[in-house]
Amino acid sequence: VFRWANYLDLKITMPPMETDGSCGNFNGDASDDTVEAIFDRVGARVDKEDLLFSRGASISMSSQAEDMLRKYCVGDKLQNATNECLKEIPATARTTEEVSACTFDHCFGMNAHALQIAKQFATEKERENLGIE
Repeated sequence: VFRWANYLDLKITMPPMETDGSCGNFNGDASDDTVEAIFDRVGARVDKEDLLFSRGASISMSSQAEDMLRKYCVGDKLQNATNECLKEIPATARTTEEVSACTFDHCFGMNAHALQIAKQFATEKERENLGIE
C-alpha cells in the first residue's frame, strides 16, 4: 500500500474468479482491460452488490470537479454521460452527488490527464493542501 497526499495505491491479490471493474476482468487478456472496454461492460460504477468491500466510500464532488464538469463536459457529451448514469444508478440509490460523480467519470474517466485539467480549477492553497503542484 502506498499512501499519497490525494490518493492511495494498493495491490489486491486474489485467486481467479469471475470479476470485472477497474482492474479488468481477470481473463488474462490485457487488451480488453482498457477504461473504455470496462465502461462498455460495466459502466462507470460497479453495482453495490458487486463491490469487494463491505463499505463504500462516500461520494462527493469538489467545487473544482463541478467547475470542470460545467466547463468541459457540455452538450451531447454531458447529455450522453447523464443518460448513462441514470441507467446505471438504480432510482432508489440515485442522489444528485451520485449522478454528478458518475457523470464526471463518464466525461473524464477515460482521460489519463484529467488530474492535470482539474488542477487548473484548484486554488494555490488547495493545491498546497493536497500536496500537488
